[in-house]
Amino acid sequence: MNRHRGCRRYSDDGDRARIILHDPGDLQIDPSDAVKAVASTGSGGKVTLTPTDSEAILRECGAVRRAAPSVDSHAQIVYGSRNWLPMNILGTTPDFLVVRNWANLAEGEPFTDDDVQRGAWVCLVGQSIVRELFGGESPVGKQIRIKAVDMKVIGVLGIKGANMMGKDQDDYVVAPWTTVKYRLSGLRQATIPGAASSSSGQVNTASQLYPSQEQQGVRLYPQKSALQVADTPQMTRFADLDDIWVSAASPEEVPLAIREITSLLRDRHRLRDGDPDDFRIRDLTEISQALASTGKLMTRLLLISLVTDGVGIMNIMLASVMERTREIGLRMAIGARAKDIRRQFLAEAVILCLFGGITGILLGHGVSLAVAALLHWRTIPSLPVIIVAFAVSASTGIVFGFYPAWRASRLDPIEHCVTDSMTFHFYCDFVRVHVGDKPAKSEKLWR
Repeated sequence: MNRHRGCRRYSDDGDRARIILHDPGDLQIDPSDAVKAVASTGSGGKVTLTPTDSEAILRECGAVRRAAPSVDSHAQIVYGSRNWLPMNILGTTPDFLVVRNWANLAEGEPFTDDDVQRGAWVCLVGQSIVRELFGGESPVGKQIRIKAVDMKVIGVLGIKGANMMGKDQDDYVVAPWTTVKYRLSGLRQATIPGAASSSSGQVNTASQLYPSQEQQGVRLYPQKSALQVADTPQMTRFADLDDIWVSAASPEEVPLAIREITSLLRDRHRLRDGDPDDFRIRDLTEISQALASTGKLMTRLLLISLVTDGVGIMNIMLASVMERTREIGLRMAIGARAKDIRRQFLAEAVILCLFGGITGILLGHGVSLAVAALLHWRTIPSLPVIIVAFAVSASTGIVFGFYPAWRASRLDPIEHCVTDSMTFHFYCDFVRVHVGDKPAKSEKLWR
């Protein structure tokens, strides 16, 4: 069963269709972009963040509650005769599960700090992987293969749903970052500021043929000056990170945490005044607040639209009442009570609104089917949403149809019958003048 990104299914039930927002106080730190030959490499182009940066942030920043390093990898995972390409294979520490609200596992147990230190071949899998790779069976205790590395599944992540970008967060494999970095991704090379200058006081052992030659005062090559060392920095291999996830002590301390992290990383990366930051800090709380404010704006617009439609329905019902005064008068004259008239017009208003609601539901379902056919996105009709739509439509008919129904029930039947009789006599006189003396026919036509 091969995985194709064009046929990705983001949700399979009502719970998975929700959009998950970040908790207040979450921060994401990633390397900034690098420019090579006037071309930007994009986000993460620089190799700047290290595990020691994450440790220093947690140790020296008072406004930070937790910090978790993160590395990413992408590879096919295999179990038996099945294979699957997950959204991401993420290497991190146990604190990441707390920062991202994944501490409560659906099954099994999380890996520990000891697993991170020794690079244990263990992992946690998301609900999408359980469904696609294991057929819905419990994967705990089973082994999957990633890049020829057998990893034991020790837990299943809880249902997370889609993130703010619409990506399936249940399609993740989470493992110790040391395992992902050293076994799956590998190390990268980078020029670290100060790395070469720190070795200016000693000779590189790679240029020594014998261990005792420096003690004997014998040098095969002249020692470089400090200027030459600064002009020829050496490439250093080290464990770089793709992200550092940080949780502030409280939402109010997020600005203080950002200032502390910025000052600390600039000092650790030996950036001088005026140099741009070689990292980026994203305040995920602001993104959540922006989405929340957008949702509030859409709710207000929908309420305004609902009120406008309700006023239109009320005007239609009022016009109907004015045009049907004879009918109302006759019904009340033969014994209909006020509540009967009120009930009649109220039922008409509710039926009119329900007809509009059914039309909207069918139209929305048609659009969802078109999206699924054209974009290959799986859409799932939600029964609770349909029930709420019916309830809102009926409520609109009751609220905005009550006044016209009340007006109709308050009409005086005698007044309308008298008015209707006067109109009938005027009509008969008009017929006699222009058609002839045919009162029987005129009365038949009137009725």
